[in-house]
Amino acid sequence: MISVFGSANMDLVAYVARAPRLGETVTGRAFRTVPGGKGANQAIAAARAGADVAFIGAVGDDAFAPGLRAALEEAGVDAGLLRTVPGPSGVAHIVVEDGGDNSIIVVPGANGAVTGPTEEDARVIARSDALLLQLELPMEAVTAAARVHGADVILTPAPVVPLPGELLEAVRLIVPNEHEAAAITGLADPGSAVEALLDMVPEAVVTLGARGVLYGSRDGMRLRVPAVPVRAVDATAAGDTFAGALAVARAEGLAPEDALKFAVAAAALSVQREGASTSMPRRHEIDAAMR
Repeated sequence: MISVFGSANMDLVAYVARAPRLGETVTGRAFRTVPGGKGANQAIAAARAGADVAFIGAVGDDAFAPGLRAALEEAGVDAGLLRTVPGPSGVAHIVVEDGGDNSIIVVPGANGAVTGPTEEDARVIARSDALLLQLELPMEAVTAAARVHGADVILTPAPVVPLPGELLEAVRLIVPNEHEAAAITGLADPGSAVEALLDMVPEAVVTLGARGVLYGSRDGMRLRVPAVPVRAVDATAAGDTFAGALAVARAEGLAPEDALKFAVAAAALSVQREGASTSMPRRHEIDAAMR
């Protein structure tokens, strides 16, 4: 089983030829409201990739909350630990360019009310194979969840903020993109960033978009897995799809290179579709892409 302690946001997505510059207004070609949030996205990605998944987080008591809960449940995620708190749910304002690049503003809402795992949350985490974490919840809550013993902790360090030592001590695998890796380590070269990340945690994966991924571990293994060549439509959830699928592959005991190839295939499928949670592939699609 995989547990996810993270954010649930409603994504308000505008599709444009190019994003506006400061002070500029542009005309979009489409608008969609899509359930998202890095935590919920990773939970849905892992469930669609074949895992039993429990999601721990919060929504508000607004009009967005029922849709966020329903999206998790429809994907097969156990949302029994998704709490409801007074006030608005989290939202993300996303601008997607025709080439697939995006920019995102996250307003935490109910996610900011999560201060840490409850006793019931901790019991679920402790019996999980992996715990997926991101940084759209308060840092003290993320750190407390990471320090629950039992599961391998996989951290997506986004949005980038200073990472406390007590969090890093509990992380098994860190999965930044190349921009996040550079911000964390101060090193622009992804290969050098992997080496620096291994001073912090036992395993690191740096995702490079169309250039694939780099992996390193403290036991000396170094891998580069190329991306699958595709026409990108919307890269909004590619990183979350990758993280969720990678957690599933690792929990199933795949070797590191095979696990990375599985996750890369899942991410490649997701970028060919619009939306965040709506773009994530199901297990039979990933298996077919692997073949």
